[in-house]
Amino acid sequence: MLLAPLLLASCASPYAKVKVVRPPYAAEVVTPGAQMLRAALREEDRAPRQAIGKYLDTAYEASLRLAKAPGDGEALREYNFALSRAFGVLHRARENPWAKPLVFPAMAGQWEVSAGHDARPNWTPAAFEMRPSDEFEMKGKYVTTHSLKEGLGAALVVTAKEANFLKTDRFAQGRHVYYGVTAIARFEGRRCIVSFEDPLSTETVKFGGRRFPLAADFTAPLAVGLAAEEPKKFELARLLQPGNYAETARLARLQPYDPAKIPVICVHGLMDSQATWVPIINALRADPAIRAKYQFWFYSYPSGYPYPYSASIFRRQMDEMKQQYPDHKDAVLIGHSMGGIISRSLITTSGDALWKTYFTTPPEKTGLERDAKQLMRDALIFRSRSDVDRAIFIAAPHRGADLASNWLGRLGSKLVHGPATLMSIGSQVMSTITLDTSSLKMKGMPNSVDTLAPNNRFVKAINRIPIDPAIPYHSIIGDRGKGDSPNSSDGFVPYWSSHLDGAVSEKIVPSGHSAHQNPEAIAEVRRILLEHAASPGAR
Repeated sequence: MLLAPLLLASCASPYAKVKVVRPPYAAEVVTPGAQMLRAALREEDRAPRQAIGKYLDTAYEASLRLAKAPGDGEALREYNFALSRAFGVLHRARENPWAKPLVFPAMAGQWEVSAGHDARPNWTPAAFEMRPSDEFEMKGKYVTTHSLKEGLGAALVVTAKEANFLKTDRFAQGRHVYYGVTAIARFEGRRCIVSFEDPLSTETVKFGGRRFPLAADFTAPLAVGLAAEEPKKFELARLLQPGNYAETARLARLQPYDPAKIPVICVHGLMDSQATWVPIINALRADPAIRAKYQFWFYSYPSGYPYPYSASIFRRQMDEMKQQYPDHKDAVLIGHSMGGIISRSLITTSGDALWKTYFTTPPEKTGLERDAKQLMRDALIFRSRSDVDRAIFIAAPHRGADLASNWLGRLGSKLVHGPATLMSIGSQVMSTITLDTSSLKMKGMPNSVDTLAPNNRFVKAINRIPIDPAIPYHSIIGDRGKGDSPNSSDGFVPYWSSHLDGAVSEKIVPSGHSAHQNPEAIAEVRRILLEHAASPGAR
């Protein structure tokens, strides 16, 4: 379960590759607007301010035509293209009319460009770099589908690399933000006032007295973020040296918080990162019904941690989420691989059953020092979360996997170096816990590979505890296309480990272990989410 990914990691294709291009304008009909666009394209480099003026002239003329004939497809294309190119030139020329209004030459004098009033917190256009999404050519392992929405406006990728957002928002996407907005330019006299709409929360805009669908690019921000941050380069390190990446164990939003939307929290697996969810999030956010009902979050963690420890951090971060957003709706968890069994522990009440598996006395009577006692208590004694409403397990090794306990797994386990936090209490715990000759022999605190072994003490014990019957859960399992369930395997996790008798639904998909990226699995997740949103129990 461990060595194969290690060996393949160095030769796997990049998650995302992004190339900046200058898109041409291919006019279906030669109109005055198309001619002006071509003239502006030729001026971008030698006279950028004049080019911006021409693009705004084109957008203005197109807006007049759209006001009269909202179905004029050529006018819509000219408006969107002109506005996108204006943003491209603004970026390259380092012009920032969002900090203060700027004036650009135009056919009838000039255009004064500024940002419209926006009451959204933490949205200051001047603080972000903005580039039109159609200037990015994208490809890569996780960027195979380009999810676009046709409509009005210039789809932009906004980025902020200078500020560390985590200093002011502990649930921010990361130190840097990569997000998609759509710009709409409205003209009042010789003023061009630009508004920035969030396509994850706004479906239509009023423009020229009419309603138009809002254009959107749901893929470009994800691809640009992946290419810039390169999360892949940290995945192996977070497995082998988890203690060096303790700060990366965090719960985070992928979009601005919305109390009206249900959080979907995605939890990755072994030697993985939040990047693994890009294909499914890209597909799901293309669905307007999903956009209307859900907001996407992720929980990421160094995957070398023993999973009960990762789960205890997750529970603590969800407590903090509740403190910051006390009005948030109950979450849906989607866990892949080890993320599935981490998620399973959040909808389980352990009581003292797990503790008694390890210790003969209750926590207060053990000889453990305070920090060791608290760490073990957090990992072994927990309640089902009242703020979780449903769970989806994908390729989850609930009962472990033989690959983690055979000689390959034991060799792989030796490569994982436990964090100092756990190693410092290891001798205390190992000298205190009861002997179990039927379980995996351990000389020190377990790591993630150890806690995936079928004969691991924790794995055996938690599977004797029922999942909270009030919380529905679903299983999605890969069979590599062999159709041989219940004797199947996804290549790492066998069916007997992933199957749960109490699941509301179980879907077998023709996939290997990366079942969460399989189109049939994605369709099944969509079905479950839409069903959940429509259920009276969704809170």
